[in-house]
Amino acid sequence: MRVSISGKIVIVTGAGGGIGRAIAVKVARAGSNLALVGGHNLDKLNETAKLVEECGAEAYVLPGDLTDDEFLFSCVKKIVNHFGAIDILINNAGMALNETFEKTSVEKFDQIYRINVRTPFVLCQQVLPYLRDSDAAAIVNISSSLGHKGYAGQAAYAASKHALRGMSKSLANETYTEGIRVHTVCPGGVYTDMLSVARPDLGSEGMIMPDDVAETVLFLLEFRTNAVVDEINIRREGKPPYEI
Repeated sequence: MRVSISGKIVIVTGAGGGIGRAIAVKVARAGSNLALVGGHNLDKLNETAKLVEECGAEAYVLPGDLTDDEFLFSCVKKIVNHFGAIDILINNAGMALNETFEKTSVEKFDQIYRINVRTPFVLCQQVLPYLRDSDAAAIVNISSSLGHKGYAGQAAYAASKHALRGMSKSLANETYTEGIRVHTVCPGGVYTDMLSVARPDLGSEGMIMPDDVAETVLFLLEFRTNAVVDEINIRREGKPPYEI
């Protein structure tokens, strides 16, 4: 069954560019209002907000540290006070690292886990009470093909994406009977700024574009059938299956 997300309240983390910005614009065109949460680059967030507003939607910008629990708690409260509801959470913000296993410090490993796993965990917990009141309740966690595989120089990043994928599957099974859909999107190499960190050896050829991921997310939000898809893996057809 296709449902409208017009008028729904959508949280997007990491919306200052790349996949997050593409998702924000895509759901704004579908009529949703946006809370753009986290990140310290206010100029980039405001650029996304302007694009959202050009679609006729409202953008509520909440810059800050996504690894700070108190910031996350306050954001959820502010969004509810501002919009009156939360319908959809899209955990897109992430951090990449390209270092060998031995050279990856414990501090860097913890930093990757905080942003890639712990932040989505905290936000999912905080929004669940509000999603139960929505007729379009959904959580979409942006993982990676490295949630399935492992490559040299990607130990910390791959570990975090495996963890996010596992957490999402458990949450999906816990909340399905309540009408809350939890999806994981696992793209291969997406042509964003993060790619230059994770895989500096790759250029744009053969890459998935942020709009490709955004289109998949919109499909998951608008099509709520009994044939539930909890995970989608994206590769660019006819191109090398580059991973990040």
